[in-house]
This record gives sequence, structure tokens and C-alpha cells, in this order.
Amino acid sequence: MTATAWQDESVLRPILRDGELTVEGRLSEASNTTLLCTIDTGMHSIRCVYKPVAGERPLWDFPDGTITRRELAAHALSEAAGWGLVPPTVWREDGPGGAGMCQLWIDEDPSHAQVSVVRAGRGPGDWLHVLDAEDGSGRPVSLIHAPTAALARMAVFDVLVNNADRKGGHVLADAEGRVWGIDHGVTFSVEDKLRTVLWGWAGQSIPQDIVAEVQRLHDVLGEAFDPVDRWLDDEEREALRHRVRALLAEGDFPLPGGRWPAIPWPVF
Repeated sequence: MTATAWQDESVLRPILRDGELTVEGRLSEASNTTLLCTIDTGMHSIRCVYKPVAGERPLWDFPDGTITRRELAAHALSEAAGWGLVPPTVWREDGPGGAGMCQLWIDEDPSHAQVSVVRAGRGPGDWLHVLDAEDGSGRPVSLIHAPTAALARMAVFDVLVNNADRKGGHVLADAEGRVWGIDHGVTFSVEDKLRTVLWGWAGQSIPQDIVAEVQRLHDVLGEAFDPVDRWLDDEEREALRHRVRALLAEGDFPLPGGRWPAIPWPVF
């Protein structure tokens, strides 16, 4: 079942939180333990991604045992902004690997791909150019992405959560063309770590409807907002609010900073 089949998170959340998980297999390309599971509701079978805290690999630049919590904070922020960019995500107290995060699985439809690497000078004419490079055979290629409003919101979202790893493979579109962002375990750092493939609007003005949405998010966050704050420490909460205020003050999509690699590697 895709996320668009059940729009109501109030239906999905208790199933993801409390339903019995049956492990189908491990996603081998993931750096942390990531299990593809099913939950049989009696009427439907839901696929989900389960990431136990016990399966997290230590990172030099993030506190141990916090990756799944950052996934929860990213989902909560997307919901607070009204963007719905992150699939329904819940905290589970139990599971085959112990406490951790459980997120609805999104069946990707390649015909709606949002990010691509193409031969230089090719690709849809209205797609936005990010960079030029060479492939393994030395042929010139370009990294490009779609010019959609959903991706523009995702680019702003990544600035706000300080996403250090927005790969092309972390941008999914389902069969109905709805765009989703996944894998937000390295977000909300106090230090600037933005790395993304969504640089196509760099330096341009953010559309006013998105600015208005960020302003509403600013008002919702206020001094305290438990759905997001509960997953972050004090410095991370303040850094988040600083990024929201800074984006509103500047009004532009940021340019790559230079102190941190601007593009994740690999890009997919």
C-alpha cells in the first residue's frame, strides 16, 4: 500500500507504532541497520522501514544513538510546515531489534524521477542544472533535477533541517507523482553541513508562497514545539530556529558555502 492510498496519518500512525512487524529483509545499501518489514492489519498489508537505535553506526560528528530521533524530528517539522514531504514516521518502543523508528515504505515510480544524471547537454529542457562532471568512462555528464514546486519546498526543507545527505536516491516519487524525501538521519546539526543535489535554485528568490509557509512554521515553532523539540537537544533546537529566521530575513535559496562539500557522494 502506498502513502497516497491512506492520506490520514491518524490511521497509519497507530498501525506503524503498534502493529506486529514481520521482517522481509535488510536494505544492504544502508549504512545503518535498516529493515524492510510488513505489518498485517487483517485487511491490508503495509510495508515499512524499521531502523532500530541498536543498529546505528557511530558517527564522528553526531552524538551516538540519535540518528533515528533526527528522522522523527524531520517528519515532525515537515508536518508542522504543512508540506507532507516525509512519509509517516513513528517511534516504536519495541521491534525485532528494539526501540527505533518506523516509517511507511514508498513504492518509487521511476517514470516520475525527480533527479537524474544525463549526458551533458541532454535531459528535459526545463530541468535545472546543478553541475557538470565525467562518468567512469570519461564522458561528460550533468546532474539535473526537476523544477517542481515540491522540490523547491524540499530544497527549503533541507536548509531548515540542515540536511547533510540529500542524495538523488533520497528523493522519491510514487505512482501518482507525489514527491517524498527519505533518510534524514544526519540532520539538525548545529554546524552548517548542508549537502544536497537540489542546488538548481541557488541564489534565486524563494517563491512567496513558500516564504509564507516558512513564516507560519516560524510562528508554530515559537519558543517551544514539542513534536520537533522532543527529539533534539537545546543547541539543536536553537540552531533550527536561527535557520528559520535567517531564511526569512534573506529570502533567497542559499549558495554553496565552501566550508563543507556541497554535493553528497555518491550522488545516488
